[in-house]
Amino acid sequence: MHRVSSALMFGFALTLAGLVSISNVSLSAQNPGGSPEGKTLKNPVATSPASIAAGKAAYTKNCAFCHGPEAKGDGKMAPKDTHPSDLTDAKWDRGATDGEIYLVLLNGAGPDFKMKGFKAPRVSETDLWNIVNYLRSVGPKK
Repeated sequence: MHRVSSALMFGFALTLAGLVSISNVSLSAQNPGGSPEGKTLKNPVATSPASIAAGKAAYTKNCAFCHGPEAKGDGKMAPKDTHPSDLTDAKWDRGATDGEIYLVLLNGAGPDFKMKGFKAPRVSETDLWNIVNYLRSVGPKK
């Protein structure tokens, strides 16, 4: 009985270690400078007026509190001592590809993660891509 218990605990520890290493790769991808993983992601949602409108609605619901209604980084409810990014300027510190923007929305912004990620079910994958399309419409052009 003791051996079975020890084997189960060892297996659990290995699984947990694997999950931690996987999550660290994903989380570290959100630090300034962009991410190789994000550069390879392709946006599956075509840019269209409907996608941009859906993205604006999702942005207003989830992002405008900190980034402001016009995405200028001037939201009234940003946590104290934070400086949300101006998403309309020409400099995107965490990468400018659609995939990199998507990963920041999904996982948050590091290294200290003052911006938390918006994983499902909080925001759907499609809505995250719609937000990317909306930000493209108000931000720097590709």
